[in-house]
Amino acid sequence: MSETRVIGVDVGGSGVKAALVDVERGELASDRPRLDTPQPATPERVADAVAQLVDQLGGAPTIGVTIPGVVRNGVVRSAANIDPSWIGTDAEALFSEQLGVPCVVLNDADAAGLAEVRFGAGKGRSGVVILLTLGTGIGSALFVDGELVPNTELGHMEFKAQEAEHYAAASVRKANNLGWDHWGTRVGEYLAMLTMLFSPELIILGGGVSRKFDRFAEHVLAEVPSGTDVMPAVLQNQAGIVGAAMSTQKHPVTE
Repeated sequence: MSETRVIGVDVGGSGVKAALVDVERGELASDRPRLDTPQPATPERVADAVAQLVDQLGGAPTIGVTIPGVVRNGVVRSAANIDPSWIGTDAEALFSEQLGVPCVVLNDADAAGLAEVRFGAGKGRSGVVILLTLGTGIGSALFVDGELVPNTELGHMEFKAQEAEHYAAASVRKANNLGWDHWGTRVGEYLAMLTMLFSPELIILGGGVSRKFDRFAEHVLAEVPSGTDVMPAVLQNQAGIVGAAMSTQKHPVTE
């Protein structure tokens, strides 16, 4: 096994995915097995699922794992779409013990952002870059000149008297049977607020919906002030796995 290959694991509210990753190329180097996220998604049950996937892949000397919540120094401080018992859990210690190798744990959107800034839509871009994952909720990753500002959770900002993700997440479009034009306008309005607050050079839209960017791009761009580019993610659903693996490296973006 190449020294540049580690396992990345992406834990989501509905599924857990993993793959061997070539972190020098930002590419998957194996199949991508998946398991449904166990319910309830307690630390112990999720760790068991992760161990099953790692075993399928043959193991690795180091492993990166994403969690949908705030992660500081390996400890989970919030829990979005996973069991509340994660809060206060030393996830790095949990996974390292379960898997028998050193593990690094980080926020899922931050992981996707690491991958997109190094290998995807944000490659070579300076200034402020924001990645948003539009799915069940809205995850965010904020970069300044290639350096990650972790755990921003911009989807939980108040917007139009509610959390932004309750207004503009991809799940809201489906739940309310919104057309791509109507929903795209909502997303654009939210991006306009972020543009006012952060003056980003680039906003990257990730999550599964990024594959359908052409269906709503016109309506998003109509709301976003000039001077900020908006692009779909390049790595799409692989970004979290690639970023998880990259997090095991000392300087995953700027080296």
